[in-house]
Amino acid sequence: MNSLEGKVALVAGATRGAGRGIAVELGAAGAVVYVTGRTTREQASEYGRPETIEETAELVNRAGGKGIPVRTDHLDPEQVRSLMNRIEAEQGQLDVLVNDIWGGEHLIEWNIPVWEQSLEKGFRMLRLAIDTHLITNHFALPLLIRSGKGLVVEMTDGTAAYNDRNYRLSMFYDLAKTSVLRMAKSLAHELRPHGCTAVAVTPGWMRSEIMLDHYGVREENWRDALEKEPHFIISETPRFVGRAVAALAGDPEAGRWNGCSVSSGELAKVYGFCDVDGSRPDAWRYIEEVQDKGKPADAAGYR
Repeated sequence: MNSLEGKVALVAGATRGAGRGIAVELGAAGAVVYVTGRTTREQASEYGRPETIEETAELVNRAGGKGIPVRTDHLDPEQVRSLMNRIEAEQGQLDVLVNDIWGGEHLIEWNIPVWEQSLEKGFRMLRLAIDTHLITNHFALPLLIRSGKGLVVEMTDGTAAYNDRNYRLSMFYDLAKTSVLRMAKSLAHELRPHGCTAVAVTPGWMRSEIMLDHYGVREENWRDALEKEPHFIISETPRFVGRAVAALAGDPEAGRWNGCSVSSGELAKVYGFCDVDGSRPDAWRYIEEVQDKGKPADAAGYR
């Protein structure tokens, strides 16, 4: 990967999960990384989880970058405007924008038809997943396009090809994740005249803090979760998709990806990076070829 020394990144939604992994890997490549989210050591979000943006910034620092935590509710235009004014005043540039804002795990109602779902929860999920990205793009892109080679990464779940062929088990969740894919495609059209690039990126089955808690394991013993879910064998750490984004950010020819939808596993093949354990899990190919076809869990040839 090329060095990101002298580059400034904003990872919107970096409290935990993919956002934290991306922030750390951008820092490891030498970038100044603004990390935003709603949970700080003084104030928690509706999640009620222990992870904070200060912790993420400290991990960025330990990785070799400069992490700057800024509490931001990306549904509030004035807070996002203030954030961008601060980045412009302190850095004078923005080279990488990662929209990883989500916050909807506790709102999903799986395998329930829309007429039986809670409209309140569904609309809240859409606001958290879509409106936040639109608001952030509105205020961040005027600064990003000044660089002439800025990168926008729209984080989602599933590639465009997979989501086009498959219903994502909940009307609101399906809309949330496919809308972000289309957003990246639209941004690619709008950014192209400015020499900038927009890409939709999805991790595979990620061992986020929430997922590890769900299976009652930690990163050190994550394989114990295979007793409950054998297909978890294809899972990856948040650092894997972080390395995918860092690779894109450091690629002088990143424009070749403009408007594309790619996964961490696909980018690993192109850029040659590995997960922290040295493997290269190709989760979406595995999901289609093994899990969705009802085959026994076996990651041979997929990581």
